Amino acid sequence: MDIQIRGVQKHYGSFHALRGIDLDIASGELLALLGPSGSGKTTLLRAIAGLEPLDGGQVKFGDIDATGLSVQERKVGFVFQQYALFKHMTVFDNIAFGLSVRPKKERPDTATINKRVRELLELVQLGGLDKRYPAQLSGGQKQRVALARALAIEPRVLLLDEPFGALDAKVRKDLRRWLRSLHRETGYTTIFVTHDQEEALELADRVVVMNRGVIEQVGTTDEVWDAPSTPFVYDFLGTPNVLPARVERGALLLNGATAVLATAGAEPEGPVNVYTRPNELRVVGDDDIAALAGKVVETQRTGLLLRLGVKLLSSGDVIEIELPHPDPDVQRWQIGDGIRVRPSRYSLFPRAVAAVAEESGYDPTLTVTERRERSRT
Repeated sequence: MDIQIRGVQKHYGSFHALRGIDLDIASGELLALLGPSGSGKTTLLRAIAGLEPLDGGQVKFGDIDATGLSVQERKVGFVFQQYALFKHMTVFDNIAFGLSVRPKKERPDTATINKRVRELLELVQLGGLDKRYPAQLSGGQKQRVALARALAIEPRVLLLDEPFGALDAKVRKDLRRWLRSLHRETGYTTIFVTHDQEEALELADRVVVMNRGVIEQVGTTDEVWDAPSTPFVYDFLGTPNVLPARVERGALLLNGATAVLATAGAEPEGPVNVYTRPNELRVVGDDDIAALAGKVVETQRTGLLLRLGVKLLSSGDVIEIELPHPDPDVQRWQIGDGIRVRPSRYSLFPRAVAAVAEESGYDPTLTVTERRERSRT
């Protein structure tokens, strides 16, 4: 079932949760709504489900205008963040609930319900647990019961609100793989909300990055990671180094330093911000006179990576570099060492665009470390 969303708006008093959202979702697609708290992603999911009345716009399921339809009429399967399982019911009865409460004319007979529940128990790998109660299940098992209950009604669309938010890191990782496999088996059009960029990039066919009630970018996981279209997307999907610079006659100058990089030629002359991720910086030799010269001011080992804080000699800006560890060249770096680096990939945004991003809650003046700490809180 494909979905078309046109001009969708939702207000809570003076607060604009959704500001004219336009989005097309293909049949059978696994789509992530990604963004920080307050970005509108859950409100959009609930609007698709029919749980939030709209203040403007239209939602269509295929050729059906679903804007005025109830949740039941839309036939969506909705999985809440806290599962919302009935504590007094067994796993079997929780899964069967959506079928057993249908109007008598639409309700399947007992044998059909039993068959459907047994099939779903095997599909979600919970065979043999049908007589248990929610209190006797792990977090991961509860999540699977909630998914099976949503699938029992054979929904047009499957909607998941922060499906793994309440689980520990290892269980989340295991369930991501399982959900991707489940999606391949069922083929349902599936939309899930998350604030975890790793989760979105690992699971989704496409990612919708939202911020303050608008869509910043829609694209495949490769597109949003490799070619962020706005400073906000660049920052939310990582912790880029942001350096003030100028474009002058086809050359890029950082803080008045010698031209260090060529531009694509399409950028307007004037102030820009250079965005490059820590893993996109390469250490080069002293003979590369166009590289950025600096001094190592911080080293930090994190698993397979070594992070270096480098203070640029031309500007005093501190940037972060990520190098694979172990590596023949990595272990020799010490605080105080001279180093020369060059970005293998970068993006330029006019300073005015960066200023708009700052108004949206993004602060390009923060160091990489400060932005990482802020994102954790």
